[in-house]
Amino acid sequence: MNRINLQILLGTIMVLATSVVVLFYGLNEEKRMAEAEEAQRGRAIEQGAALFEAQCSRCHGTQGTGIPGLCPPLNDRYFFDQRMKDVGWSGTLEDYIVATVSSGRLASTRPQLYPGQGTPAMPAFSDHFGGPLREDQIRTIAAFITNWSETAIAIEVPPTPSGPVVGTDITKELPEGDPAAGEALATTLGCVACHIAAPTGPVWLAKDGEPGVGSHAATRITQPDYTGKATTPEQYLFESIVNPNIFVVSGFASGVMPQSYANSLTDQDMANLIAYLLTLK
Repeated sequence: MNRINLQILLGTIMVLATSVVVLFYGLNEEKRMAEAEEAQRGRAIEQGAALFEAQCSRCHGTQGTGIPGLCPPLNDRYFFDQRMKDVGWSGTLEDYIVATVSSGRLASTRPQLYPGQGTPAMPAFSDHFGGPLREDQIRTIAAFITNWSETAIAIEVPPTPSGPVVGTDITKELPEGDPAAGEALATTLGCVACHIAAPTGPVWLAKDGEPGVGSHAATRITQPDYTGKATTPEQYLFESIVNPNIFVVSGFASGVMPQSYANSLTDQDMANLIAYLLTLK
């Protein structure tokens, strides 16, 4: 075999080998692209989780279950199955989330259930509207939220009180309270989201040398700026729950805590909550 024929043979072999490689990658390209897309979305969800924790959890809860009487749940079957129909949104859920997070809401769409933090009901987060986040960051938050679609549960509205409601008379005699039942109720009502998980309201637990709410209840009523009517720690806690705006701890805003507990809790509920809070020294 002369040199020219050898070169032709080698060239043919190289062409065939290249064709085989290209064909192999071509047949696997769809799978490779799907894996790359999945990996990219996984990274976006991780980034979105961190941003959600920093920017959204104080109102919507660390697990997206919302705060009753303040902000709606997002990790909820209603949000995934019905929300877009109710608001008449014709696009994708992810685009709905991006639009809402970007521009916020001047007023709540369900003020009787979720009045929001104030005015506006929800602030704008996009840097185009004066917020702290870029569009790509908001997209990652949307990716994190939509990641709940397969596991979202049906969030139940707190049940109707099982007896007469407690009202606003903080001097009334309450039954003996159960701290364990009070802790469970505080979790159900979403109180822990604002007072333990995130500093939306005054912290309940002892921290940085400062005592917990069980100790503060006795000292708040002696402060010169106290504007309430309580004369005992129990009355102070009672008052803080049913009439939260009568005295607002310095550094926090009025109108954030739900105003409906006087008409949604029973005497036993209140006794249980107070018993639990008094344990947090």
